[in-house]
Amino acid sequence: MAEDDKKDGQELSEDEKLAAEWEAAMEESGDGSDDSVSEDDWAAAMAEAEPSEEGDGQPDNVRAAPMEEFDEVSQPSMDGPAPDLDVILDIPVTISMEVGNTQIAIRNLLQLNQGSVIELDRLAGEPLDVLVNGTLIAHGEVVMVNEKFGIRLTDVISPGERIKRLQK
Repeated sequence: MAEDDKKDGQELSEDEKLAAEWEAAMEESGDGSDDSVSEDDWAAAMAEAEPSEEGDGQPDNVRAAPMEEFDEVSQPSMDGPAPDLDVILDIPVTISMEVGNTQIAIRNLLQLNQGSVIELDRLAGEPLDVLVNGTLIAHGEVVMVNEKFGIRLTDVISPGERIKRLQK
């Protein structure tokens, strides 16, 4: 390795040593097939690249990719078959129930301790909001299921109404 660290009688830098190791590794792994690209092939391909004559602010060796055009058959239409929902059915979402909410000043928030009561904007017995990823999808009431809390949906918001609420 000591003789590998010298090139033309000069000590090699760490970067040059690393480059030499990579070059040796690449030569060893090469199988001699036509699929590999030599430096000459690379240089020839770069020489063939035409410089940009437009003053678009891009370097000369950067060209815009051509836009692909799709025929009408490949574009989805509303009349065609429904999209495959199987791809999204296993995506996890967060579902939460909101009893109510209120706004208080930070001064009052800092004074809260065990036993404090916070008044909410909901009346007792009023249905809870059911939220999926923060979006209201239903209303329901609290029930007990095997010693755990559950919620019985009493009103499900229609998809059209959900979209209207999102646009507000």
